[in-house]
Amino acid sequence: MSSELHVDVSKGVAVLTLNRPAQQNAFTPTMAAELGAALQRCDVEDAIRAVVVTGTPPAFCAGADLSSRVGEVSATIEPAPWRVRKPVIAAVNGHAVGIGLALALQCDLRYMARDAVYGLNQVRRGVLADGYAHWTLPRLIGMANAADIMLTGRTFDGEEAKAMGLANSCLPGSEVLPTALAVAHDIANGSAPLPVALSKRLLWEGLRMSPAVVGQLETDLNQHAAKSIDGGEAMAAFRDRRQPSWSGSVSTEWPAWDATGERERPSLD
Repeated sequence: MSSELHVDVSKGVAVLTLNRPAQQNAFTPTMAAELGAALQRCDVEDAIRAVVVTGTPPAFCAGADLSSRVGEVSATIEPAPWRVRKPVIAAVNGHAVGIGLALALQCDLRYMARDAVYGLNQVRRGVLADGYAHWTLPRLIGMANAADIMLTGRTFDGEEAKAMGLANSCLPGSEVLPTALAVAHDIANGSAPLPVALSKRLLWEGLRMSPAVVGQLETDLNQHAAKSIDGGEAMAAFRDRRQPSWSGSVSTEWPAWDATGERERPSLD
């Protein structure tokens, strides 16, 4: 990894820090590639149970690096945070504009600085927002609010982000990362990895499914989880009246469903 992205893994939590502070962590193709590689690592390594994405102060990410030509810097990251099979938490500790906000929208949880500036202002620069923003934003805050933000290109603060439902919590900038880390460690220490991964995937994919399909998937996935390593541990811990010690593997216990069985099961891949 170059100095554009710092990666730290400790006690089950990976912290991915955008690191171009002199440029307010403006997004570059190098940063996109390195963030994608780090997220891929987080997806496949079972020792990593939660991920925090943040920026070196004073900003989270103040948009694309405009020293590149317009359109060259994209917020397309592979895999996208919402595809990673671990909870990805955005610790938005400062300004997040354009690509910077789009990145936060791709995460599962967002803790945002109260006094920072947020916006998808690409229309004011002759282009349109990318990084799945047209897909994530209306799902998070509704069509009316999404249209207001995306068509006007206006900016807003953390209080409004929280009021719209975009932020899980609005905090002083200095408290954003500690709060996100506390949530990440709580997930890493308390929640069974495979059910968390399956629940995350169903939350995102279920938006395009019918209630009947989602209900059937909940049943099927619970049956799958019950047969997993941690399914057995959950029953043993309940029987012994103790806290469970999770050791399951997302990478090896992920369901590999297809249409060859009694009926077609929607894939989670």
